[in-house]
Amino acid sequence: MQFDQILQYTLSGLSTGAIYALIGIGFSIIYNSTGIINFAQGEFVMLGGMLTLFFIGVLKLPIWAAMPCAVLVSALGGLLFERLAIRPLRQPTPINIVIITIGGRILIRGLAMLLWGKDTHSLPPFSGDDPIAIGGATILPQHLWILAITVVIIAANKFFFYHTISGKAMRACSYNSRAAGLVGIDVRRMVLFSFVISSAMGAVAGIIVAPLTMTAYDVGVMLGLKGFCAAIIGGMSSGVATVVGGLILGVLESLGAGLISSGYKDAIAFIILLLILFIRPQGLFGKAESERV
Repeated sequence: MQFDQILQYTLSGLSTGAIYALIGIGFSIIYNSTGIINFAQGEFVMLGGMLTLFFIGVLKLPIWAAMPCAVLVSALGGLLFERLAIRPLRQPTPINIVIITIGGRILIRGLAMLLWGKDTHSLPPFSGDDPIAIGGATILPQHLWILAITVVIIAANKFFFYHTISGKAMRACSYNSRAAGLVGIDVRRMVLFSFVISSAMGAVAGIIVAPLTMTAYDVGVMLGLKGFCAAIIGGMSSGVATVVGGLILGVLESLGAGLISSGYKDAIAFIILLLILFIRPQGLFGKAESERV
């Protein structure tokens, strides 16, 4: 096996892993704020791509205007999902939450199928499709866009959570929601913010990956599962650990598809997920929790 081929698979895996990282951070933000694993997160990834196509094709907006509109509508969808499906629950059990979020995923996917059909669609690349040579490998400009946008979002995410009042309030809720409420933090509002932010991040991931992998009403299922796998690898952290988890997953998936068989591409993510859950349930970068009784 030549070095050029390994480099090619690694570069492709890094851009794919960046997408998984964005989706995984969306899972982690909601989990850390509420203790809820939102299995509908992948559908907001799908909405990002499909809504961008809608604004471009139907409303005739340029792509630079269609993308923020799609993100805003997806964030609104996250807000409505929290208000209509999550907030009305009173002392829900974990199984209730799982059923609600899976039901929301099915509903969103069904509505998308009715609105846009079952056809597969593609967004135009942001800056052409002429490959760029790096060493002995090539990379498409869209891959660079994915990596650059991911870095910007991660930096903005860190700034928000560590240097803004709302971000610090959300972190306080993640540590102890009852104590946060006692000092005057509106916990319900912070939960709402977590759904809005994670939905927007999922939509961005769906938009930037659509020129490469195309989009359809059902793409959110697999992307959501792989983003969840990245979050598990990172120990459900909304920081660098999940980013590293997504990159590891993307590179291993790309190497496995290239060196073994493309038929195992999706299976690799789930094999990694099962191994992590069996061997180190707190994730590669998480710390084991102990509870005093």
